[in-house]
Amino acid sequence: MKSIYTRVFLITIGTVLFSSLFAFLLSNVYYHVKLKPYNDNKLTEITQTIRSYAEEHSKDLTEYLTNTAAIGYELYLVDDQGNGTFFGRPFREKEIAQETVLAVLAGGVYHGVGQFPTKPFITGFFDNSLTNTIGVPIQAEGKTYALFLRPDVVLQFGELRIFFALIGALTVCCSLIFFLFSTRFVVRPITDLTEATKRMAEGHFQHKLPEKRKDEIGQLAVHFGKMSRELERTEQARQQFVSNVSHEIQSPLTSIQGFAQVLADSELPNDELKRYAEVIAQESRRLSRLGKELLTLSAIEQGKEGLKVRRFSLKAQLREALLVLEWQLEQKELAVSFAVPDGLELTGDEVLLMQVWMNLLGNAIQHIPAGCSIQVKAERIGSRTILRFSDTGEGIDAEHLPYLFDRFYRVDEARERRSGSTGLGLSIALKIVQLHGGTLAVESTRGEGTTFTVELPDL
Repeated sequence: MKSIYTRVFLITIGTVLFSSLFAFLLSNVYYHVKLKPYNDNKLTEITQTIRSYAEEHSKDLTEYLTNTAAIGYELYLVDDQGNGTFFGRPFREKEIAQETVLAVLAGGVYHGVGQFPTKPFITGFFDNSLTNTIGVPIQAEGKTYALFLRPDVVLQFGELRIFFALIGALTVCCSLIFFLFSTRFVVRPITDLTEATKRMAEGHFQHKLPEKRKDEIGQLAVHFGKMSRELERTEQARQQFVSNVSHEIQSPLTSIQGFAQVLADSELPNDELKRYAEVIAQESRRLSRLGKELLTLSAIEQGKEGLKVRRFSLKAQLREALLVLEWQLEQKELAVSFAVPDGLELTGDEVLLMQVWMNLLGNAIQHIPAGCSIQVKAERIGSRTILRFSDTGEGIDAEHLPYLFDRFYRVDEARERRSGSTGLGLSIALKIVQLHGGTLAVESTRGEGTTFTVELPDL
């Protein structure tokens, strides 16, 4: 399997090669479209100038053409008998059509440079062929000649061409070498991230990544750190949940086992037998309630697919919840203030939301002293419904508030165990509200009371 380092390096080489080829093709197109006509006109003027001077000094024609070739041109002089002479560096291709020669001898001008065919991988400027020339007629010593001329690129630009070729080659080589090392700087964070992912899969969440970079890799490291911390918190919560469930189950099972053993092995008075049997029944109910709430929590966490959404009257449902809890309210002599508009309706799972109201009201009844009061208030603000469940009890200390919705969390461990509470009620209420797209918050001041606020949108 190729590493990302190898892939990036190979892609870079491929990009350099493709870019070079593409740049050459574009440059060649530019030559044929723009530079070729300009080059043809320029060489035609130069050839006409050479012809004029040669005709004026026809006695020294050979010497003149030899000197002209020496300053950077390739020339071919041919007479009407087909006798030709080359001056300067030899042409790579020395063939030219006889019709072309006759046309020039007859007084025409041959534009071989301008007529050079367009080829994708051959630039006419560098094609050293006799057909890629400018041809003009020359009159010398009573004879007519055809003179074909093109620049000697090697002689005119040889050193410059080598210079630029060297610059290009060194640029590519140095770029590849520098990129070979700089790629490690780019790839190293990804390698570290891969190693951190492996360690996370093994259950180690403390792997730190540099988060000071401002680019995409830096953002990835930041998000990876957040994910790592969240997974660590989730894993700790899972372990704590398993531990709590085991403890919650073990405690009543131990009681049931112990009392059942006493009942089986001892001859006790009827009142003692009755008391032990009641303890066994109470612990059994506690186990049953724990099992039901765990099943409820599991079902809720399956998501919105399990919701049975319908429209219902909020006031009627809250009255029903208070009616179910009426005997507890009377037992503790708690007053209830009820302020819910008649026409206020909710859209949601009626059964699950009923469980939220029962949990919040049941918590208030359970924790506030006798003679206090509970206020239930609901109102519609925009597209959201806001409910507040307030009490005038003793309140909750600030250090407990962040953990109230955690599973199995109890403010007063001993008292709530005696009451049969599983510590899952508020967790279930929060999950149900979140499943409906809402929020559940708590505010409390020691000595003044507690308020739970539920905010639900229209589904």
